[in-house]
Amino acid sequence: MKILCETSLIPVEEPDECWRQDLYRTLGAVDFVAPGAQYTGAIQASRLSHLKLATMAGSAMRLSRAHSSVMEGDELLVVMLMVTGSATVEQYNRRIALKPGEMVFCDMTRPMSLGFPGPYRVKLLAFPRRLLGLPEERLQQLTATPIRPDTTMASLVAAHLQRLVDIAARCPSPSGAPLASSTLDLLNLLAEEQVPPRPTTPVGLDRLQEIKRFIEQNIADPDLTPQSVAHANSISVRYLHKLFLADSGTVGQWIQQCRLQKCRTELARRDATKRSIAGVARQWGFTSPSHFSRAFRSLYGVSPAEWRGSDTKEPTKAVRG
Repeated sequence: MKILCETSLIPVEEPDECWRQDLYRTLGAVDFVAPGAQYTGAIQASRLSHLKLATMAGSAMRLSRAHSSVMEGDELLVVMLMVTGSATVEQYNRRIALKPGEMVFCDMTRPMSLGFPGPYRVKLLAFPRRLLGLPEERLQQLTATPIRPDTTMASLVAAHLQRLVDIAARCPSPSGAPLASSTLDLLNLLAEEQVPPRPTTPVGLDRLQEIKRFIEQNIADPDLTPQSVAHANSISVRYLHKLFLADSGTVGQWIQQCRLQKCRTELARRDATKRSIAGVARQWGFTSPSHFSRAFRSLYGVSPAEWRGSDTKEPTKAVRG
């Protein structure tokens, strides 16, 4: 592992400043306050494709991100799993308390506060918020909401996150991108469970799900359009748009997002380098390589080539005390 900093190498007067620097590497620009004269804690971190994974433990402290710092650093979304101790999270005028086994999403592009009143241990997963692909409204609803392990999906994600953080540094390089892609798919399923779309009526919900299944089954067809979808499902284009507006989006956006997700998964395969990026794009309905590249970067924050070649890990370890 690459050693960022060891306690024995830090002058006595500088440990808090070094801790701030390591927090910045993990979470972006945050302010740090500890009640004691000197903070004691440790961060063990590694990368898996575009995911940052970390175990953080220490004594009581508070982290915050103010208006003045929200534009600094990466636009990260952080998933935190409470392992031991407790925490309070404040964001979007919500204040919650976390207990061991519970998770929370924190949006590091918005003002927030995270407090640990005593000794704690957490598992962290940080990634560009665009990779989740959620509309802004639903992302805000998901943030700063306690996720308890009382559903199958929540317990599955919690177990996956804990194990993934522990093994990421030892993960073989070719497995990095596929694991990252699968993890994002699990988080998407968890988000759908926690903040489901808002259909206008139960009938509308059933119809919308039927149409989404139709789109997913025919997503490779380059001629798939709102008009062809409406015709195949015997409804008007106007009603089709109405159904998707109730889901906080448009049918065109859904078609493109489905195609991009298929391409993302395909480019994360171990043998992805044997195929051209343009070929993968054509397979899932994109007729223009340049349009595909722009759309991929717009949704996920990286180019298709960067995503495909992102399975090189740079594990890090930082210790404070």
